[in-house]
Amino acid sequence: MAERVIPLVDQRISGLAAPRPVQPIPATGQLADRLHRPLRDLRISVTDRCNFRCSYCMPKEVFDKDYPYLPHADLLSFEEITRLARQFVAHGVRKIRLTGGEPLLRKNIEILIAQLAQLRTVDGQPVELALTTNGSLLARKARALREAGLQRVTVSLDGLDDTVFRRMNDVDFPVAQVLEGIAAAREAGLGPVKVNMVVKRGTNEHEILPMAQHFRGTGTVLRFIEYMDVGATNGWRMDEVLPSAEVVQRLHAAFPLRALEPAAPGETAERWAYEDGAGEVGVISSVTQAFCGSCNRARLSTEGKLYLCLFASQGWDLRALLRGGAGDEEIASAVGAIWHQRGDRYSELRGQVPPDAGGARRRVEMSYIGG
Repeated sequence: MAERVIPLVDQRISGLAAPRPVQPIPATGQLADRLHRPLRDLRISVTDRCNFRCSYCMPKEVFDKDYPYLPHADLLSFEEITRLARQFVAHGVRKIRLTGGEPLLRKNIEILIAQLAQLRTVDGQPVELALTTNGSLLARKARALREAGLQRVTVSLDGLDDTVFRRMNDVDFPVAQVLEGIAAAREAGLGPVKVNMVVKRGTNEHEILPMAQHFRGTGTVLRFIEYMDVGATNGWRMDEVLPSAEVVQRLHAAFPLRALEPAAPGETAERWAYEDGAGEVGVISSVTQAFCGSCNRARLSTEGKLYLCLFASQGWDLRALLRGGAGDEEIASAVGAIWHQRGDRYSELRGQVPPDAGGARRRVEMSYIGG
């Protein structure tokens, strides 16, 4: 077995300068990239901090007590986030997901949610607002999040066995408190609640069926995610990937399934319904079945860099525009120019991409721009 090497990294590299087109690019809601993919989904990281140390995301060997997180002044303010989000919505974004790190660690996040809830799409509809969380603070915050305007939550949960879960989060956090958070979210109306389980071969694959059994019939949608090669700190190896096709086979043998149509264009999950009517499950196969062709997502880091792919190596600095006095039209034009030139499709080309030479094109960490 190959030795696991975890490089020390720092994502606080300078971003690419945002373009300033000579001719303004109007925000018409019809923006498309070089592969004719529209801009519909914006993921916003509101903090680079997390209270878990999951090995596939923020391993303790790198993110220890001395890790230099971003100073508060570098983070986008809620007003800056909302101003940027308004330009993305004008270009066609219909869904905003708040991520982290752990987004519920961002103080007064309810204020940001209330601001974003006022945004309207190009056809006058409220923007869909969702949030991804590890669930550790959800029980105490679910009601306030819903009252602020949040519509849905997705909870990351990699197993029900308390010993396995504590080992994976690496801070000895009990699974019972996450389950309490999921129940609180359902009660508050943040549904349908989705639960994401990253499946890592040899670590938690035995939890697939117990997780399915637990959430069947509850209205909670369970989704299994292939362990991904995001960033450089998780020591990713292909032999630790359990293909989604095998996950579906295991599920189907225990609980017969039938395929469902995608719920929306660009959806990442392949959906399956239980034949007995006990709800649905999904699989996200970003390693074995690339879905780049329909990807309509952009990602905004906590200090204002725009990334066009989860596997990107560089982002465009929008904070410099914001704090440099640029008007809304100039910011919208910059976003339009960046998206117009987008051709990212890393997952489709994974097998053709050579290893990074000397880390010159090291991919951004998932903990930095959200999943």
